[in-house]
Amino acid sequence: MNPRIPPHHVRREELLDWQTYDDSRDMTRKQIIATKQPRRLHLGRYLTFLFENHDTIRYQIQEMMRVERIVRESSIQEELDTYNSLLGGPGQLGCTLLIEIEDEAKRQPLLEAWINLPNTIYAAAADEEKRYAEFDLTQIGRGRLSSVQYLTFSLDDPPIVIGCDLPDLAGEILLDQTQQIALAHDLAATRR
Repeated sequence: MNPRIPPHHVRREELLDWQTYDDSRDMTRKQIIATKQPRRLHLGRYLTFLFENHDTIRYQIQEMMRVERIVRESSIQEELDTYNSLLGGPGQLGCTLLIEIEDEAKRQPLLEAWINLPNTIYAAAADEEKRYAEFDLTQIGRGRLSSVQYLTFSLDDPPIVIGCDLPDLAGEILLDQTQQIALAHDLAATRR
């Protein structure tokens, strides 16, 4: 076990070759759907947050290995590095933010108008101030956002609220008990 790898990150020894994985894929998919359910949050009409954890990231890596038929160790390590980076470090929750604009004619103008969106996304624990998300600057360019953003929230305590301050999208979600428990579990796993 490599002590430099954070405890909540996926390790190489946890991954199956794509053919062996394919044998149990249906069962794994059912488990991951259940795992993702309390970690999927909708804010308003356009924003969907998908909080990631060890299991969801392992699933994503296994799916990539299967689809791409990845067997070369250097390529597997590249997938591990890429996907583990989405989880953040100790005390951080990783999240994929989907900006869902179905109308193609509106998509480009809105992604341009909302270029400051990542700066306005926050999480808050009970009786604490807002903690704004950290994001990948490479997902913003040429005057517009990517419709998929990778965020991390640095938190002392599990969040009970996820929100946005951008005027066009302003709002908050109060997490239900199941969501709070799921994210509390994931945050605790980052500190083991």
